[in-house]
Amino acid sequence: MQNPKPIETASAHDRVYRGLRTRIMHGQIAPGQALTLRGLGKEFEVSMTPAREAAQRLVAEGALQMSTSGRLSTPELSNERIEELAALRALIEVELASRALPRAHMQLIERMQNINSGIADVVSNRDAVGYIRTNLEFHRTLYLRAQAPAMLAMCETVWLQLGPTMRALYGRLRRTEAPQYHRLILAALKAGDEPGLRLAVRSDVTQGLRMLAT
Repeated sequence: MQNPKPIETASAHDRVYRGLRTRIMHGQIAPGQALTLRGLGKEFEVSMTPAREAAQRLVAEGALQMSTSGRLSTPELSNERIEELAALRALIEVELASRALPRAHMQLIERMQNINSGIADVVSNRDAVGYIRTNLEFHRTLYLRAQAPAMLAMCETVWLQLGPTMRALYGRLRRTEAPQYHRLILAALKAGDEPGLRLAVRSDVTQGLRMLAT
Protein backbone atom coordinates (compact mmCIF):
# COMPACT_ATOMS: atom_id res chain seq x y z
CA MET A 1 0.00 0.00 0.00
CA GLN A 2 1.31 3.44 -0.94
CA ASN A 3 2.13 5.83 1.84
CA PRO A 4 -0.15 8.88 1.92
CA LYS A 5 1.35 12.13 0.71
CA PRO A 6 2.94 14.10 3.57
CA ILE A 7 0.68 16.87 4.82
CA GLU A 8 3.41 19.48 4.25
CA THR A 9 3.76 18.49 0.58
CA ALA A 10 -0.01 18.40 0.04
CA SER A 11 -0.37 21.83 1.64
CA ALA A 12 2.47 23.27 -0.45
CA HIS A 13 0.98 21.83 -3.65
CA ASP A 14 -2.43 23.31 -2.82
CA ARG A 15 -0.92 26.71 -2.07
CA VAL A 16 0.91 26.83 -5.41
CA TYR A 17 -2.15 25.52 -7.27
CA ARG A 18 -4.56 28.05 -5.77
CA GLY A 19 -2.17 30.96 -6.10
CA LEU A 20 -1.28 30.23 -9.72
CA ARG A 21 -4.89 29.37 -10.63
CA THR A 22 -6.13 32.72 -9.31
CA ARG A 23 -3.37 34.56 -11.14
CA ILE A 24 -4.22 32.87 -14.44
CA MET A 25 -7.98 33.34 -14.05
CA HIS A 26 -7.59 37.06 -13.32
CA GLY A 27 -5.36 37.64 -16.32
CA GLN A 28 -2.17 38.38 -14.40
CA ILE A 29 -0.26 36.14 -16.82
CA ALA A 30 -0.23 37.02 -20.52
CA PRO A 31 -1.13 34.51 -23.28
CA GLY A 32 1.89 32.44 -24.27
CA GLN A 33 3.96 33.50 -21.25
CA ALA A 34 6.56 30.90 -20.28
CA LEU A 35 6.82 29.59 -16.73
CA THR A 36 9.35 27.30 -15.11
CA LEU A 37 8.98 24.87 -12.22
CA ARG A 38 12.12 26.32 -10.72
CA GLY A 39 10.66 29.82 -10.92
CA LEU A 40 7.36 28.69 -9.39
CA GLY A 41 9.18 26.90 -6.59
CA LYS A 42 11.21 30.01 -5.83
CA GLU A 43 8.20 32.33 -5.97
CA PHE A 44 6.01 30.18 -3.69
CA GLU A 45 8.97 29.01 -1.58
CA VAL A 46 8.35 25.31 -2.19
CA SER A 47 10.36 22.40 -3.61
CA MET A 48 10.06 21.17 -7.20
CA THR A 49 7.61 18.38 -6.33
CA PRO A 50 4.63 20.51 -5.21
CA ALA A 51 5.37 23.01 -7.99
CA ARG A 52 5.26 20.19 -10.56
CA GLU A 53 2.06 18.71 -9.11
CA ALA A 54 0.30 22.08 -9.12
CA ALA A 55 1.41 22.74 -12.71
CA GLN A 56 0.22 19.30 -13.86
CA ARG A 57 -3.16 19.91 -12.28
CA LEU A 58 -3.49 23.21 -14.15
CA VAL A 59 -2.40 21.52 -17.40
CA ALA A 60 -5.24 19.02 -16.89
CA GLU A 61 -7.68 21.93 -16.49
CA GLY A 62 -6.49 23.57 -19.72
CA ALA A 63 -5.03 26.58 -17.91
CA LEU A 64 -1.43 25.72 -18.82
CA GLN A 65 0.29 23.87 -21.63
CA MET A 66 3.31 21.63 -21.17
CA SER A 67 5.61 20.75 -24.07
CA THR A 68 7.36 17.39 -24.44
CA SER A 69 10.49 19.06 -23.05
CA GLY A 70 8.54 20.12 -19.94
CA ARG A 71 8.25 23.80 -20.88
CA LEU A 72 5.19 25.43 -19.31
CA SER A 73 3.21 28.30 -20.78
CA THR A 74 -0.25 29.81 -20.78
CA PRO A 75 -2.16 28.96 -23.97
CA GLU A 76 -2.50 31.31 -26.91
CA LEU A 77 -6.05 30.61 -28.02
CA SER A 78 -7.02 30.35 -31.69
CA ASN A 79 -10.13 32.16 -32.93
CA GLU A 80 -11.93 28.80 -33.10
CA ARG A 81 -11.06 28.06 -29.47
CA ILE A 82 -12.22 31.53 -28.36
CA GLU A 83 -15.54 30.99 -30.18
CA GLU A 84 -15.93 27.59 -28.52
CA LEU A 85 -15.30 28.95 -25.04
CA ALA A 86 -17.62 31.91 -25.68
CA ALA A 87 -20.36 29.44 -26.67
CA LEU A 88 -19.72 27.46 -23.49
CA ARG A 89 -20.00 30.61 -21.39
CA ALA A 90 -23.31 31.42 -23.10
CA LEU A 91 -24.71 27.96 -22.39
CA ILE A 92 -23.50 27.52 -18.81
CA GLU A 93 -23.83 31.06 -17.47
CA VAL A 94 -27.29 31.67 -18.93
CA GLU A 95 -28.47 28.47 -17.24
CA LEU A 96 -26.84 29.43 -13.92
CA ALA A 97 -28.44 32.88 -14.03
CA SER A 98 -31.84 31.38 -14.82
CA ARG A 99 -31.56 28.98 -11.88
CA ALA A 100 -30.45 31.80 -9.59
CA LEU A 101 -33.35 34.11 -10.47
CA PRO A 102 -35.95 32.64 -8.05
CA ARG A 103 -33.46 33.15 -5.19
CA ALA A 104 -32.30 36.63 -6.21
CA HIS A 105 -33.52 38.69 -3.24
CA MET A 106 -32.96 42.44 -2.97
CA GLN A 107 -29.95 42.04 -0.68
CA LEU A 108 -28.20 40.02 -3.39
CA ILE A 109 -29.08 42.57 -6.07
CA GLU A 110 -27.75 45.40 -3.89
CA ARG A 111 -24.51 43.47 -3.36
CA MET A 112 -24.17 43.04 -7.13
CA GLN A 113 -24.84 46.78 -7.63
CA ASN A 114 -22.02 47.57 -5.20
CA ILE A 115 -19.67 45.22 -7.04
CA ASN A 116 -20.65 46.86 -10.32
CA SER A 117 -19.79 50.27 -8.86
CA GLY A 118 -16.37 48.84 -8.04
CA ILE A 119 -15.97 47.81 -11.69
CA ALA A 120 -16.47 51.44 -12.71
CA ASP A 121 -13.64 52.41 -10.34
CA VAL A 122 -11.13 49.90 -11.71
CA VAL A 123 -12.08 50.83 -15.28
CA SER A 124 -11.32 54.48 -14.56
CA ASN A 125 -7.92 53.39 -13.18
CA ARG A 126 -7.16 51.32 -16.33
CA ASP A 127 -6.68 48.29 -14.05
CA ALA A 128 -7.21 45.30 -16.37
CA VAL A 129 -6.55 42.65 -13.71
CA GLY A 130 -8.83 44.43 -11.24
CA TYR A 131 -11.47 44.62 -13.96
CA ILE A 132 -11.38 40.89 -14.64
CA ARG A 133 -11.38 40.01 -10.93
CA THR A 134 -14.32 42.30 -10.12
CA ASN A 135 -16.25 41.31 -13.23
CA LEU A 136 -15.98 37.62 -12.32
CA GLU A 137 -17.03 38.45 -8.76
CA PHE A 138 -20.18 40.11 -10.14
CA HIS A 139 -21.09 36.96 -12.07
CA ARG A 140 -20.06 34.49 -9.35
CA THR A 141 -22.17 36.33 -6.75
CA LEU A 142 -25.26 35.68 -8.87
CA TYR A 143 -24.36 32.14 -9.92
CA LEU A 144 -23.80 30.97 -6.34
CA ARG A 145 -27.54 31.47 -5.84
CA ALA A 146 -28.22 28.84 -8.50
CA GLN A 147 -27.14 26.16 -6.02
CA ALA A 148 -25.60 24.16 -8.88
CA PRO A 149 -22.01 23.48 -7.74
CA ALA A 150 -21.07 21.13 -10.60
CA MET A 151 -22.23 23.67 -13.18
CA LEU A 152 -20.40 26.50 -11.40
CA ALA A 153 -17.21 24.42 -11.32
CA MET A 154 -17.47 23.93 -15.10
CA CYS A 155 -18.02 27.66 -15.49
CA GLU A 156 -14.89 28.47 -13.47
CA THR A 157 -12.84 26.06 -15.60
CA VAL A 158 -13.90 28.05 -18.68
CA TRP A 159 -12.96 31.31 -16.91
CA LEU A 160 -9.61 29.78 -16.05
CA GLN A 161 -8.86 28.82 -19.65
CA LEU A 162 -9.87 32.30 -20.81
CA GLY A 163 -8.00 34.33 -18.16
CA PRO A 164 -4.91 35.34 -20.14
CA THR A 165 -7.00 35.96 -23.27
CA MET A 166 -9.43 38.14 -21.29
CA ARG A 167 -6.46 40.28 -20.24
CA ALA A 168 -5.53 40.75 -23.90
CA LEU A 169 -9.16 41.52 -24.75
CA TYR A 170 -9.64 44.23 -22.13
CA GLY A 171 -6.34 45.79 -23.12
CA ARG A 172 -7.66 46.07 -26.66
CA LEU A 173 -11.14 47.34 -25.76
CA ARG A 174 -9.83 50.21 -23.62
CA ARG A 175 -13.04 50.32 -21.61
CA THR A 176 -14.11 53.63 -20.09
CA GLU A 177 -17.16 52.39 -18.17
CA ALA A 178 -18.63 49.25 -16.60
CA PRO A 179 -20.24 46.76 -19.04
CA GLN A 180 -23.62 48.01 -20.28
CA TYR A 181 -25.14 44.55 -19.97
CA HIS A 182 -24.56 44.50 -16.21
CA ARG A 183 -27.22 47.18 -15.85
CA LEU A 184 -29.60 45.04 -17.92
CA ILE A 185 -28.80 41.99 -15.76
CA LEU A 186 -29.61 43.95 -12.61
CA ALA A 187 -32.82 45.37 -14.11
CA ALA A 188 -33.98 41.89 -15.16
CA LEU A 189 -33.26 40.51 -11.68
CA LYS A 190 -35.30 43.30 -10.06
CA ALA A 191 -38.20 42.69 -12.48
CA GLY A 192 -38.04 38.89 -12.22
CA ASP A 193 -37.71 38.89 -16.02
CA GLU A 194 -36.18 35.52 -16.97
CA PRO A 195 -36.10 36.04 -20.79
CA GLY A 196 -34.53 39.47 -20.28
CA LEU A 197 -31.99 38.03 -17.84
CA ARG A 198 -31.01 35.20 -20.17
CA LEU A 199 -30.51 37.64 -23.07
CA ALA A 200 -28.50 40.10 -20.96
CA VAL A 201 -26.18 37.40 -19.59
CA ARG A 202 -25.67 35.83 -23.02
CA SER A 203 -24.84 39.22 -24.53
CA ASP A 204 -22.50 40.14 -21.68
CA VAL A 205 -20.41 36.96 -21.73
CA THR A 206 -20.06 36.65 -25.51
CA GLN A 207 -19.86 40.17 -26.96
CA GLY A 208 -16.29 40.96 -26.05
CA LEU A 209 -14.91 37.49 -26.79
CA ARG A 210 -16.47 37.42 -30.22
CA MET A 211 -14.96 40.85 -30.88
CA LEU A 212 -11.54 39.41 -30.03
CA ALA A 213 -12.04 36.49 -32.42
CA THR A 214 -12.85 38.70 -35.42
